[in-house]
Amino acid sequence: MGLLRSAVRTVARASAGPLSSLATPEKWVIDWFRGDMANSAGVRVDYDTAMMYAPFFAGVRVIAEDLGLLPLFLYERIRRGKRRATSHPLYPLLHDAPNDMMGAMAFKEALQGHAITWGRGVAYVVTHERTGVIEELWPLRPDRVRIKVRQLGKGRVERWVQYRDDVNGIYANLAPGEFLCINGLGDDGVTGYSVVELAANSIGLGLATEHYGAKTFSNGAAPAGALSHPENLSPEARKRMADDWENIHRGIDRAHRVAILEEGVTWQQVGLPNDANQFLETRKLQVTDMARWLRLPPHKVGDLERATFSNIEEQQIDYVSSALSAWLTRWEQAILTQLLLPEERVRFFPEHLVDALLRGNTMARYQAYAVGRQWGWLSANDVRERENMNPVDGGDAYLVPLNMVPAGETAPAPADVDDSEDVDDARASVRRYARLLHGRGIAARERIADAWAPKIQEADQEIADLEREKVGALVDEHLVPGGRGARSTSAFLAALSVLYGKDGPIAEAMTALWLPIITAFAADVAEDAAEEVGHEDDVDLSTWAHAYTLAHVAYRLSSSFGQLRKKTDAADTQEDAAEAIVERLIKWQEERPAQTARWESSQLPNAAARETWKDAGVRELKWVTQGSQHCPYCTKLDGRTIAIEEPFIAKGDEVEGEDGEALKAKRNTFHPPVHAGCRCQVVPVV
Repeated sequence: MGLLRSAVRTVARASAGPLSSLATPEKWVIDWFRGDMANSAGVRVDYDTAMMYAPFFAGVRVIAEDLGLLPLFLYERIRRGKRRATSHPLYPLLHDAPNDMMGAMAFKEALQGHAITWGRGVAYVVTHERTGVIEELWPLRPDRVRIKVRQLGKGRVERWVQYRDDVNGIYANLAPGEFLCINGLGDDGVTGYSVVELAANSIGLGLATEHYGAKTFSNGAAPAGALSHPENLSPEARKRMADDWENIHRGIDRAHRVAILEEGVTWQQVGLPNDANQFLETRKLQVTDMARWLRLPPHKVGDLERATFSNIEEQQIDYVSSALSAWLTRWEQAILTQLLLPEERVRFFPEHLVDALLRGNTMARYQAYAVGRQWGWLSANDVRERENMNPVDGGDAYLVPLNMVPAGETAPAPADVDDSEDVDDARASVRRYARLLHGRGIAARERIADAWAPKIQEADQEIADLEREKVGALVDEHLVPGGRGARSTSAFLAALSVLYGKDGPIAEAMTALWLPIITAFAADVAEDAAEEVGHEDDVDLSTWAHAYTLAHVAYRLSSSFGQLRKKTDAADTQEDAAEAIVERLIKWQEERPAQTARWESSQLPNAAARETWKDAGVRELKWVTQGSQHCPYCTKLDGRTIAIEEPFIAKGDEVEGEDGEALKAKRNTFHPPVHAGCRCQVVPVV
């Protein structure tokens, strides 16, 4: 084992490739004289030249790097579920560093690249001489590895690895347990097909088109041609004429020079120009062809011709669940069967963490988390762990709706109540106390809202000022005469869409300003709402507040961009559009912060209180109008009681006023406000 250990370190140091001689030629020398892998394009294709072809290299790199960056954990099975087996000797080798020269990512992407291009990726397993515990993993050069099958008797075979390094004089036969072999699709399950060998024609055609394009430009980007003389020329004259023509025109620097043809000499084009040869179409098709060989969506190798904003995410999920998932499974099963002892496989197993590649947009993730929390299969700490946050005290509780019972059972009937006068008196006292608490709760939430309204207004004022600055700069650049950019309405709208994109500066500023305010505001409301119903446990609304903030940001981005685009489209000239947009920006600065503060000081307390009461087990809510002047719509809703999970007004419902005019709901309304200026409240039904 000591010889192999020193040999593999020698291989690592000589990975750049030592010099070879005619007596001990490297594989590339043999391939060079043999003519390499056969292909119809007439271009030399081997494992080195294939990686010089950009689409193929990009595809191999995508799979190798994506697999390399995913954390690989060794888990231990427990009675229900699993936990990370950090005490197992393999854990740090798989997750952190397999040896003292490379990290886990460098090791995995190297082996994965070998598996794709050569059909197998093999690593040498270094074990302790006495205990047999695996200490290191070293990748072996694939051109020096041969996979052999050894017969063990009737119907029994095992895989061995033969390593031959003629340059350094290292020869070894590795038995099972001394190597880790990752292979792809093959005809025997022992080793995989080499994609380079199978795709030699496709890679050769791609290299040929690159070479053809380079030669075209080196010849002045002109097609081939012939010089024609009306009489016979001597060999010397022909040579001199050809040399003169080459000296004038050959090379990029000499392209398009003027030539003077004497004695009736004429130029005749030979061959077709690039457009007739469909040169660009061929190059595009080759990119798609490489994606097909590697089972990749075209956008992963840089082909965005058919990509859209709506299908990129779905293609990414499909890539992870199909192409990448197949390689992940091969890795996990190879580690399970080749590195773990048979008695360990019942207890331990490897698994990649692919959540990072499957993360959708933030809003979609938080909606999924909300469903998991609501139906009891995710706790607050489960969610925080998925978001790479530390756990919080009390975050391990799993919540379920109170009206859920096991299938086949019915909800428990209420206990028999003594109809004595004492019970009636007690009930009356509870109702009176509940009404008192409701009144105090409404007043308390209004005080909390009044305290936070100035902070909301101040934050929204900063956002409006930022929009004035950023959008105003785009107006000056694209719509105002003399701007830095070309005057173009389409260019303005394109830049505006980037500015108001989900990852743009407006979204970033809004999230940074809103999130701490909304989180603290909701926490104050939750504390008071929990006290109102006698709920003693702490209610953590930080995750809910995060989702609420992101939803508000998304709505504001869409609304602001839509308003500015509408102003632009409605204008007759670019000057009119610039004027209308600036007027709207000024209006936002002067009016919107106060409007936003009024709306949020009514909406957020009701929404946060409702979430708190859901955690506290409240089943019903009641709509209560506020103030002496009520609108006809709020008057119709006053006193309405519904289940806490149901909306007071469903999307599409109509609420009639006193004059018969109906207000149609554009969304499900679970709590006030129902319209601008609405100051209604919801209270828990005790």
